[in-house]
Amino acid sequence: MAVYAIGDVQGCYRSLKALLRRIRFDSAHDQLWFVGDLVNRGPDSLQVLRFVRTLGDAAKVVLGNHDLNLLAVAAGARPRGRRDTLNPVLDAYDCDELLTWLRSCPLFLEDPVLNVSMVHAGLLPQWSFTQAAELAGEVEDALGSEDSVTFLHRMYGDTPRRWRDSLTGWDRLRFITNVFTRMRYCDHEGRIDLAYTGPPGTQPTTLRPWYTWPRTSSELLVFGHWSTLGACQVGDVICLDSGCVWGNSLTAARVDKRPVELTAVSCQEC
Repeated sequence: MAVYAIGDVQGCYRSLKALLRRIRFDSAHDQLWFVGDLVNRGPDSLQVLRFVRTLGDAAKVVLGNHDLNLLAVAAGARPRGRRDTLNPVLDAYDCDELLTWLRSCPLFLEDPVLNVSMVHAGLLPQWSFTQAAELAGEVEDALGSEDSVTFLHRMYGDTPRRWRDSLTGWDRLRFITNVFTRMRYCDHEGRIDLAYTGPPGTQPTTLRPWYTWPRTSSELLVFGHWSTLGACQVGDVICLDSGCVWGNSLTAARVDKRPVELTAVSCQEC
């Protein structure tokens, strides 16, 4: 069995199918891990959601910020954005089934056998993997609760900027959500900065990419979200967002083998 992690698809269905042909994916034997942002900005979010859902146990997905945005728009907690391409999903006959499935996806995935974990955006350096899994579970519980619409209303915002174990309520859930789905940079005290999105080396001097600060685990960690960083491996972290939706490429990493193998296809949509 081969296990492939795949970068931000964002509705680029033709590119996804081309990548799966390139790696010779076999749903009977192989497994796909998606780093989130299955939807939005690209032309065919509906087909992507339908396809990944039909893979069943052959696919694992962590939620990204665009996936949460889709849930929020569907719940009336967020207006449709000018650049959103979500209408085909929202108007589909199977929209409710797709959104129920998407809402059940986690924010953090860990496989102790493969010694690999996956998030969409990042992991706060101060958090252990055990703590990260517990905190992700708090947001997952909120999404699955009867109060999920209120959570989707309250998850937006850039504060608080710094983690404290004593955080409670919506501030706590918002911070956790921002780390897992939006973070790129933080400072030496773990304050996250959600405003700056450029590549490393162009950021303010007080900030560093979250993955460059010392962490408590050497487990391989796969993430996406950061198209200006591109597909790369830095130590024990692998970024897989190679900007397919911006006309670049879609990337897969075979994470059940070492060294990790990267495979990419050029964007098929643009």
